Amino acid sequence: MEINKQMTISDILSVDRGIANILMASGMHCLGCVMASGENLEQACAVHGIDCDQLVATINDWLASK
Repeated sequence: MEINKQMTISDILSVDRGIANILMASGMHCLGCVMASGENLEQACAVHGIDCDQLVATINDWLASK
């Protein structure tokens, strides 16, 4: 399964908990906050100043390599 920037953080983590390491390394340390189930990845990236397209590509490359 590929993730996309419209998915919430909690939905993304439900695909594979290992994605948490990628999100944390990118500077997104709020994985357990209430917004993780309300914001999509694109919104969270905007708040944290993270390039969402690059993050999605990194996550999907990691998933494909498993």
